[in-house]
Amino acid sequence: MADLLVLSKEPCCSSQEKSTGNYPNDLQEKIIKRMNRIEGQIKGIKNMMIKHTYCDDILHQITAAQAALDSVSRVLLESHINTCVITRLKEEDPDIVKEFLTTISKITK
Repeated sequence: MADLLVLSKEPCCSSQEKSTGNYPNDLQEKIIKRMNRIEGQIKGIKNMMIKHTYCDDILHQITAAQAALDSVSRVLLESHINTCVITRLKEEDPDIVKEFLTTISKITK
C-alpha cells in the first residue's frame, strides 16, 4: 500500500470543474487496482455468507475490507489536500474551506 503514497505533482481537480475528479493518472491506476482487490474481498465475504462460514471469520474479513477502504480514502484525501485544496487556497477560493471541512466531517463519522 505504500506505493500509493507516491503522489504526482499534477493537479487533481480544477476549481472550474469541482464535480470532476482529475487526480493524477498514476494514482488513479494504483487506486483502481486496490479497489479491484477490495471488490474481490467483498465478493469473498458474500460467498462466505452463502456458505454459512463461521461468523467470527466473516467479521475478520469485513474488518480487513473496511481497513483497505480506509487506506484508499487516506491516500485519496492526501492527494486532494496536496493538489485541489492547496491550489484553490492559492486562488483564494472562499468555498474550499467549507467544502473541505464538510468532507472531513463526512469521512470521520
